[in-house]
Amino acid sequence: MDENKELSLEDILKEFGSAPAEEPVAEEDLEQTRKFTLDLDAEKFTEANLEQTQRIGEDLQATRRIDPIETEEDLQATRRIDPAELKGAKSEVTGDTVRLDGLRQKITQRIPEIPPEENPEERIWNPGDTIHSEPFSKNWEPEYDQPMGEYIPPQPIQFQPRSRFRELKKKLVAGPEKRYYELWEKGVGKLQAAIFLSLLVVLICGGSTVMYALDLVQDNRLRLMVFGQFLAMLVSALLGYNQLIEGITDLFEKRFTLNTLLAVTFLFCCIDGVICLGQVRVPCCAAFSLEVCMSLWSTYHRRSREISQLDTMRKAVRLDGVAACPDYMDGKKGLLRTEGQVEDFMDTYQQVGKPEKRLQIYGLVAMFVAFAIGIFAGVTAGVAAGVQVTAVSLLAAVPATAFVTHSRPAWLLEVRLHKLGTVLCGWQGVEGLSGKAAFPLTFQDLYPLDAVRLNGVKYFGSREPDQVVAYAAAVITADGCGLSPLFQQVLDTYNGRHFDATDLTHYENGGLGGTVQGESVLIGSASFLRDMEIDVPENAKVSYGVYVAIEGELCGLFAVSYDKTTSATAGLTTLNAYRRLNPVLVSDDFMLTTGFIRSKFGMKPKRLLMPDFPERAELRQKELPEETQSLLMTTSLGLAPIAYGITGARALRTTSRLGTVLHIIGGAVGLGIMALLAGLSALELLTPMNVFLFQLIWMIPGFLFTEWTRAV
Repeated sequence: MDENKELSLEDILKEFGSAPAEEPVAEEDLEQTRKFTLDLDAEKFTEANLEQTQRIGEDLQATRRIDPIETEEDLQATRRIDPAELKGAKSEVTGDTVRLDGLRQKITQRIPEIPPEENPEERIWNPGDTIHSEPFSKNWEPEYDQPMGEYIPPQPIQFQPRSRFRELKKKLVAGPEKRYYELWEKGVGKLQAAIFLSLLVVLICGGSTVMYALDLVQDNRLRLMVFGQFLAMLVSALLGYNQLIEGITDLFEKRFTLNTLLAVTFLFCCIDGVICLGQVRVPCCAAFSLEVCMSLWSTYHRRSREISQLDTMRKAVRLDGVAACPDYMDGKKGLLRTEGQVEDFMDTYQQVGKPEKRLQIYGLVAMFVAFAIGIFAGVTAGVAAGVQVTAVSLLAAVPATAFVTHSRPAWLLEVRLHKLGTVLCGWQGVEGLSGKAAFPLTFQDLYPLDAVRLNGVKYFGSREPDQVVAYAAAVITADGCGLSPLFQQVLDTYNGRHFDATDLTHYENGGLGGTVQGESVLIGSASFLRDMEIDVPENAKVSYGVYVAIEGELCGLFAVSYDKTTSATAGLTTLNAYRRLNPVLVSDDFMLTTGFIRSKFGMKPKRLLMPDFPERAELRQKELPEETQSLLMTTSLGLAPIAYGITGARALRTTSRLGTVLHIIGGAVGLGIMALLAGLSALELLTPMNVFLFQLIWMIPGFLFTEWTRAV
């Protein structure tokens, strides 16, 4: 047996049998066995548990003295050892090891069960108390106070940006990326080819119409020209068959669109073309081909815009949103930043806007008006005249640029927003971003972290440089302004002490005050310190320096450089250009004054609101209502992506509304002319050239309005 191996009482009993021992149990052996048993699990005990265990051992001795073994048989039972149970013993068993089972049984038989205490903390052990003499096993738990409540292990800290990115990419793959590849398979190549061929047909038909108007077509070639015009109209319809089918499908789905009106126009133009072949009269194929070309172009705009938006979303590694907060400031809504959700974009980006719906309603009304004019002409001048008037009225009811008056501005805007990583959440986003609104500006919007640098430090007076830096950093850090990271970096460079600042005060003339270690500290520009009657040397001229005064004495000058970023300049300029949109400075930075912004950005912030400091604190505390949907989403940092999205939405809304009004007026004028000609029976003026010129004239203002969003 290994002498260095530690044995428990159970190991000793397994090693030797239960035969009676030849020699009586000595008092020293009993004491040694008790100590050996108590030392078995000593590694598990704390100092408090060990002291308690010693007290239990003393009580055990007291119990043995109180309740001795009464008979000799009991004593002999404790000394018998069974030789048959010896495991490989080669030598005679001595009295060094004894069997204590009998003694333990006798002792425990005389010890009553101790009921569990209701409050273990109030238990007081007396020397005369009897306790259980069971030896301490490896599974023994000490009887000390357990902490109340269930132990909850600390949970692992989740890295939110990483988990947010994983969740974001999962949604992007299932939504925008999947839809993007569906559209990418369709592509826009076929549309571009169809637009080119349709435009070629328009030029051929228009050229032949002009030749006919100028009487450059010989009489023997007139029938060939009529057949060529009719064939060209069929070719245009073949190129735009998707638009015609879509218009018919919309009609069955209880929707009336401009493509539905185009399909009805094609039907009457075909009937009129057949009549023209018999009468040898030139049909109005040039105007119809022009409308088909514009319809194809509109489809190209919509598909290209959708692909561009989905491409922006699928490439996102971050997604920030802008939502509207009602009654943010002076009755205006606030456009506040929020966390963008993919669902807010996917559920809204294909919604039809109100101006487009109004134009569709007008198209339905115009169709019935054209039918009425045609019926009137048919009654007065015959069926052929009625078909001709109906076909021409349908062509004049909607100018050709009405097909692109909503799609082209949105496409032009998306071309620019795609470069900035910004998307609009459908017409809901356009409406929500328009109207009277306030947009909060922070220091980071105007000057990101990498745009503010320290060029040098100059000290005045008798103060130690470390103390000046520490006091300035304490006040600026307590204020939480945009210069806090810069001064914290300077403080760490000096290995300075961190103090707490109290009694912070913001001054309207661009300064900050506080108390550090019982001393007053003022921080601001040179003009601010002079206003506070602090002597500032005339030679200490730094354009954008941060002056520090302690106890009324100038102690330091920090030369800070503010780099003007392109994103901040462009964003602030475009926000300041809209009459009903007011950027609001909500930052408490003492350096951001009206004069500072004017000189740094080279602009007059006429619409920039700078409320007092208590109101700024209230504006910063305002939050968006629950379940507020995003109106705009951006995947890039900086002020420009958000600013151009907001102003672009406003320009798109204005363009769509004016374009709708313009084309409704144009269509109403066309229907009025047709009604007048039908009433006067002056059908000889309904020449293909006049109808084609009418369409071309109204295309000029139509295209000018669609260019509005290009200048955002």
